[in-house]
Amino acid sequence: MNLEKVVFGFFILLAATLNFGFVYGDIDDPAHHNQWEFFAALVVNIIATVLKLGDRTQVGAIHLATSLVAFIQLTGAALVWFFAPVDTAGHVSTHAIAAIVSLAAGALLANIVSVIILIVETTLQRR
Repeated sequence: MNLEKVVFGFFILLAATLNFGFVYGDIDDPAHHNQWEFFAALVVNIIATVLKLGDRTQVGAIHLATSLVAFIQLTGAALVWFFAPVDTAGHVSTHAIAAIVSLAAGALLANIVSVIILIVETTLQRR
């Protein structure tokens, strides 16, 4: 078993599952979207992007592209969250949370593509 591939696969799958956990729920209900889960998804996506930098194959380039898309989407969502107006209870408005979740859903799509590529790549590898 190749430890490098295990770590790589772990972070790709963890990025997708954390992102899915954040996106899951009513799109405009701030109670369904935890800020710490979003932060964890962003950090794990950054780690996954860094891990993809060393691969010089064509599939590695596609992995890096999907990771960069997820990173840009989540960074945009973080900026929206940072600059969003907050009410007296400390909650972000429903319009802002809908934009944040929409951007995170785009990152989730990129993560799903990355997982599919990983599965296909693993399936096609010969011993």
